[in-house]
Amino acid sequence: MTLQQLEYFLAAIEHGSFSAAAEARHMAQPSLSEQVRRLEAELGVALFQRVGRGLVLTEAGAALRPYAERVLDEAEAARDAVAEVRDVRGGTAAFGTFGTSRYYLGAAVVRAFHRRHPGVRIRVVGQNSSEVVEAIRAGQLEAGIVVLPIDDAGLEVRPVLRDEIFACSADPAHLRGPMTLERLAEGPLILYDVTYGAQDPTRRQLAELAQRAGVVLETAIDVEDPEVALELAADGLGVTIGSAGTLNAQSRSLSKRLGWVPFAEPIYDHFAFVWRRGARLSPATRAFVDAAEARLATMAERLAKVPRHRDPEA
Repeated sequence: MTLQQLEYFLAAIEHGSFSAAAEARHMAQPSLSEQVRRLEAELGVALFQRVGRGLVLTEAGAALRPYAERVLDEAEAARDAVAEVRDVRGGTAAFGTFGTSRYYLGAAVVRAFHRRHPGVRIRVVGQNSSEVVEAIRAGQLEAGIVVLPIDDAGLEVRPVLRDEIFACSADPAHLRGPMTLERLAEGPLILYDVTYGAQDPTRRQLAELAQRAGVVLETAIDVEDPEVALELAADGLGVTIGSAGTLNAQSRSLSKRLGWVPFAEPIYDHFAFVWRRGARLSPATRAFVDAAEARLATMAERLAKVPRHRDPEA
């Protein structure tokens, strides 16, 4: 029994004959009547009585009719449901981010995506790149944006943006020329993302660079939020790091006591989209990745305008 056979069966009922049903469907009458005969053969009963040139349902045909209508209705509903997802009219965009992604994507990407695809449910989660990677690998998320480096086993990684890291302090001694890892190690050092520690990609990158320079970075103050780290540095408690994205986002609230300089050998946060290797993203998540990429292209232009050096005011 096929959907096509049920469709031809109902068409014959609607039009009263095989020839009228075939004409309405723009097909040859023998093809339509042959499919109905095959359906009758499979069921082992006659579905129609031939009365003159017309058709009359048998008892078996009358019993089949509501089921055939129900099956075709369900099949149509299934097609519509898939079409909604395929055409990004439904489904869920499941996307992972790190904590400070609000400086780069924020509400803007969600707002733009929702306006374009109002029927799609949006699920944006994550606090740190390492957390996002594990959720994608476990199948809890389809895709996400992370800061490199990460453990990329089983993942596709597509770099999308880089963001320069600066040394930030209120102490002019920290800001005399570009910062080095040796001078940064002299501290006192303030770092954020304390919960994830060595798992945090930015901390991991700094530690690796310090190791190559033959120094050890020991923090005097560990906090969670980069805004708090910048505030403490502005209060004169030490030197911290800040990305161009963070400084751009906080530009209106940053203390004028805070200055910054680039590193002698520039350090960057490298952002990348990730998803499971070989996986095909759902249309909704694929569309969200496209929206995020468009937003990051806009952010790249803004980040290029952040000054690479600022002296603190007395």
